[in-house]
Amino acid sequence: MGNTGPRWEEVLLQFKVLIRQIHRWVSIIFTLTVIVSFIASAQEEPVEWIFYLPLLPLAVLLFTGLYLFVLPYVAKRRSRRRADR
Repeated sequence: MGNTGPRWEEVLLQFKVLIRQIHRWVSIIFTLTVIVSFIASAQEEPVEWIFYLPLLPLAVLLFTGLYLFVLPYVAKRRSRRRADR
């Protein structure tokens, strides 16, 4: 009997692609929020909460970036384990 469901490798690959897309789009959002913050700071009396706006996309960028940074090291370790078997 064949397995008709998605294989683990396919699901993992889709997850990696999704993380990369999220990272790219959030970096655009982060850049826009920083630009908005700079424009707001040029005003006479800027609203203070506007300076906290870039923090949420920055936090998302931190976690997605760390994940993307670690991926090659994990893949290298997995390939070594497979070669040892």
